Amino acid sequence: MKVAVLGAGAIGAYIGAALHRSGADVHLVARGPHLAAMRRDGVRVLSPHGDFTARAHATGDPAEIGPVDFVFLGLKAHSYAACGPLIEPLLHDTTAVVAAQSGIPWWYFHRHGGPHDGHRVESVDPGGAVSAVLAPERAVGCVVYAAAELEGPGVVRHLEGTRFSIGEPDRSVSARCRAFGEAMVAGGPKCPVEPDIPGDIWVKLLGNISFNPISALARATMRLGVPPLGECRRGGTREVIETVMAETLAVAEALGCEVGVSIERRMAGAERVGDHRTSTLQDLERGRPLELDVLLAAVVELADIGGVDVPTLRTVHAISDLLALRSAA
Repeated sequence: MKVAVLGAGAIGAYIGAALHRSGADVHLVARGPHLAAMRRDGVRVLSPHGDFTARAHATGDPAEIGPVDFVFLGLKAHSYAACGPLIEPLLHDTTAVVAAQSGIPWWYFHRHGGPHDGHRVESVDPGGAVSAVLAPERAVGCVVYAAAELEGPGVVRHLEGTRFSIGEPDRSVSARCRAFGEAMVAGGPKCPVEPDIPGDIWVKLLGNISFNPISALARATMRLGVPPLGECRRGGTREVIETVMAETLAVAEALGCEVGVSIERRMAGAERVGDHRTSTLQDLERGRPLELDVLLAAVVELADIGGVDVPTLRTVHAISDLLALRSAA
């Protein structure tokens, strides 16, 4: 199996290292000091499950790699429409794209079935720009239940979680999903092939849509504040988070998706993570674009499609959108 990791940041490099350990032919695409360190020393993974080093091929030029069986897409969703020159050298007729994005993916209604089958979500695929680069039939959904940070160039600090759920948009259990999942498991992570990957997307989204923007607005960790007065523990903040989650569940249900997790369970899981800085907060602190369209704008758009009233979501979206604009200025 030949795999290219396009955007080998913390999660991408961790996945690449795990797949390399399983025996896959792995190629990491990165840039700058991180690329130089991986070329020199490989990827060093520091994990509570055991440290290891993977010396996979690393490059800044996908043309050096050529066509692969799988592209693991570790880029932020707002980069997808412009990634054509990077991904085109990696594709052959049956190359699958495993997209580890947060939020609502561009392929969400591809072979979805029901009244919205084939509908394009404008917030995440404006004018079809993403679909033109990443054909929906190539997409394999991937929901990441792991947290990792780059501790330094070439060094991944795996914080917690090893589960990467994958699945087909049409809810089939395909040979390509089974092959990728088996390679992942051989390298260490859990990688179940889910017959309902949209359901997993909403489970993960419950946390991302609430904690990520609010943590960025408050400059706070997953406990939303300086310990011991944290995000999950402060009464007013907790009420806002739970309301956002409830509105999100209502949108999912209006679109025919039953989310198999309660708000209480999702909150308890966040409390266990503790003082972790969300990816949105990390991006804000580093002056990077904020990945909010796939979280907030997309769900507000889906609420309109489903006829669901989401006043708190709209408020958080409006304020977060202003923050994103200001941080990009």
